[in-house]
Amino acid sequence: MAVTEQTVQLSPETVARIQEELRTQGVDGWLMYNFRGNNPIAGDLLGLPALTRRYFAWIPAQGRPVAITHRIEQQPWTGWIGDNWPYSSWQELDSRLAQLLSGNPRVAMEYAPADAVPYVDKVPAGVVEMVRATGAEPVTSGDLVSAFYARWSDEGLAGHRRAAKHVYEVAHEAFRRIAAAIREGRETGEWEVRQWIMGEFARRGITVGGDAIVAVNANAANPHYAPSADHHSPIRRDDLVLIDLWGKEDEGAIYADQTWMGYVGESVPQRLEDIFAAVRDARLAAIDLIRRRWDAGQDVAGWEADDVSRGVLVDAGWGEQIFHRTGHSIDRELHGSGPNIDNVESKDTRRLIQGVGFSIEPGIYLSGDVGFRSEVDVYMGPDGPEVTTPEPQTAVYALLSDPRFA
Repeated sequence: MAVTEQTVQLSPETVARIQEELRTQGVDGWLMYNFRGNNPIAGDLLGLPALTRRYFAWIPAQGRPVAITHRIEQQPWTGWIGDNWPYSSWQELDSRLAQLLSGNPRVAMEYAPADAVPYVDKVPAGVVEMVRATGAEPVTSGDLVSAFYARWSDEGLAGHRRAAKHVYEVAHEAFRRIAAAIREGRETGEWEVRQWIMGEFARRGITVGGDAIVAVNANAANPHYAPSADHHSPIRRDDLVLIDLWGKEDEGAIYADQTWMGYVGESVPQRLEDIFAAVRDARLAAIDLIRRRWDAGQDVAGWEADDVSRGVLVDAGWGEQIFHRTGHSIDRELHGSGPNIDNVESKDTRRLIQGVGFSIEPGIYLSGDVGFRSEVDVYMGPDGPEVTTPEPQTAVYALLSDPRFA
């Protein structure tokens, strides 16, 4: 039988902030459910590892928290700051849940109607049915997840800034190495450059989750192309090169995620410049909308920023070459649990609140030809959206003439 010595960690201060937010949202309480770690949001917020039995943790908008826990797993709950209602049988669990949710409350859960936001949809349908059977009304906890799970701490922001600088410098040094190899007549390729990036990340302390996509020409038209030792392309003169790279300092840190583009020549062909310009303008349009809404004191949701960005590409004639959303949440996970910049893969109605971060990365992909993406990270700070990526790219780098890559 598995035993854990770790005990639940949830401070009175955090409970008070959650309760204030629940009252603001007009929700009666937040019901966190977990079984064997299937809801990492609940596990992380409560500070618990995966347990072998089901549990519920209820934080009401008013009053004392309540946990429903299995009798053989009591040690993890010794630090619980509310009431603890133990159970053994499934009948007792149902009875406890009905008692807890009497009065037909509106209950926030890690649930998304019709799986509209998969990153939040962690509670099994059967558990939602259990809650509905009590007369309670399950509603999504999406905005609560943004505020209390995906929001960056001051320490997280500081670590992200350090990682962003390293990621930026490694990408540009990779382009320098490509340019030097071409000038000197040496062979180089996607796999070699990726391997160098990985080694440089390790040297700089980007030790968790670090990786890179290095893709030339048609390979860049596959957004999740992955060069390997057995499958990669050489990098030659007149190639278009996309470098997408990401990583963070440690498990508790916040990722940095960036994409840069270079052309292995003295001047970038006009066709390539024009396509990249559309991607750049789409990136800027999303950030501009978020800024204007912030300055006006108005909410903005992820789907709205996606629509504005995608609209630029559609108006430029590239609508059929858009393969993905405009951006994803970033937190302790590369693809985090906060609001995504998305009205393509899902309609993310969550607000871009202060303290969350995300990527803005529109792309155009011409299968069998070339692919383009421009990616920066954005943090919703106290003064509004801040692009944390150093010196965002405005044009494709001409690697053999740009003095930065000499």
